Amino acid sequence: MKLAIIYFSKTGQTKEMAEVIAKGMERAGGEVRLFSVDEPMDKAFLSECTGIVFGSPTYMATSHWRITQWLLEESGDLSLAGKLGGGFATAHYAQDGSDSAILSMLGILLVKGMLVYSGGSAFGQPFIHHGPVALDAVGNHFEESKAMFEIFGQRFAEKALELAGK
Repeated sequence: MKLAIIYFSKTGQTKEMAEVIAKGMERAGGEVRLFSVDEPMDKAFLSECTGIVFGSPTYMATSHWRITQWLLEESGDLSLAGKLGGGFATAHYAQDGSDSAILSMLGILLVKGMLVYSGGSAFGQPFIHHGPVALDAVGNHFEESKAMFEIFGQRFAEKALELAGK
């Protein structure tokens, strides 16, 4: 099963968390590729993906304009309909708007016909309702949240496998 993570990263932290999510996806049996919106993408691979997770740093309480631009303009020739979609964010502080950033991406995914993943509280702790968030200015939160990001990747891949009937 093919899975992808598409992200924008200004400082490298969002990319780092994308790599952590990929570890969880691979543990669940997925073939995973990461794509920055600022580099060429393998559209054939993306077309074959069962699921795609999108990641962004939080900017002005929403997703960064670059990931939004990719979703609204540059993804036009790629059919996302019917694929499992998810989101994650990085931020400085808890009140930085990271949930809003994730929800802004998920709203676009819904309009594009994706099935949006939420682990909610159904899987128990860690609770990952909209998607995982890593904060870099709150103690050790950034490092400590890596376990949650990996679990998110694994859970996302397991749901993609289930939806694909595998």
